[in-house]
Amino acid sequence: MEKSLEDRNEWEFDSCMREMFKMRDVDVREYSPLTLAYIGDAIYDLIIKSLMINEGNQPVQKLHKRTSSYVQASAQSRMMRKIQEYLTEEEHGIYKRGRNAKSVSPAKNQSVTDYRRATGFEALLGYLYLKKEWKRMLELVKIGLDDIASRESRDL
Repeated sequence: MEKSLEDRNEWEFDSCMREMFKMRDVDVREYSPLTLAYIGDAIYDLIIKSLMINEGNQPVQKLHKRTSSYVQASAQSRMMRKIQEYLTEEEHGIYKRGRNAKSVSPAKNQSVTDYRRATGFEALLGYLYLKKEWKRMLELVKIGLDDIASRESRDL
């Protein structure tokens, strides 16, 4: 079966990265929840920054301020509350492992609950990223972002 152009591009990036950097195949189930959250945080940050710059050239300070409002623990926590109903049993298990992981103290001005829920969210994204389930990862992020946007429009 021939892959679509979109699938080929994703595959080519992954293949190119593995070849260029001599990356080995790994079993994502072997990673700790905090390791999954570590890569999930980076991926989510890249998604949000990509969305921000897609809106056009802006001063970096403005980009940073807008990006920060989406990547802070409280925003990730709100998103996670919304997407929980869409998770598979496997995804929910990964989220719970991340949420319950013993990590360093929460960031300033963030509640422990929001911080833990955000860590679970990041672990889930890291898991999906490493499993190369990129479309699913983006679908869940979109559900969460759509919920934030609808809340913001109701508050206006």
